Amino acid sequence: MNDIIKAMEERRSIRKFKPDMPAKEDLEQIIEAGLFAASGKNEQAVITIAVTNKELRDKLTKDNRAVGGWDESYDPFYGAPVILIALGRKSRTTYVYDGSLVIGNMMLAAHSLGLGSIWIHRAKEEFETEEYQALLKDLGIEGEWEGIGHCAVGYMDGELPKAPARKDGRVYWIE
Repeated sequence: MNDIIKAMEERRSIRKFKPDMPAKEDLEQIIEAGLFAASGKNEQAVITIAVTNKELRDKLTKDNRAVGGWDESYDPFYGAPVILIALGRKSRTTYVYDGSLVIGNMMLAAHSLGLGSIWIHRAKEEFETEEYQALLKDLGIEGEWEGIGHCAVGYMDGELPKAPARKDGRVYWIE
């Protein structure tokens, strides 16, 4: 089996991470894979914010938890030390799809490097707030951007989960 298809079949969402920070070189490769995701008209209108700063990671946890309505003991990022946030330029009609492909590429790249990942929602709600709009401005990011999602990344704490059986009746051929 081809390595890429094998990675697609083996990758799983990880819900328990070790606190150890992955190597920056690995994170750069993961982000690079996201940069090569397909995009509508090759506009490449998705940006990634890489958060390895523990203070900001903890703030994202708190804010994401508040959007989800969970109590303060819950970590919506499952302890992952790295949060990669994909944002799409709102003026592009395909920005949600493009951002989704970026996150998909990053999750596959993480798996191929022996790291775990999981897609976490609520980036849209976070980046609608004045506080996160100010963060974008502080980073020199201009224009209207919408949070597509977070790709939480780190070393798995435990075994790779087994794939659940694939549901029948999801493919229709017209020959």
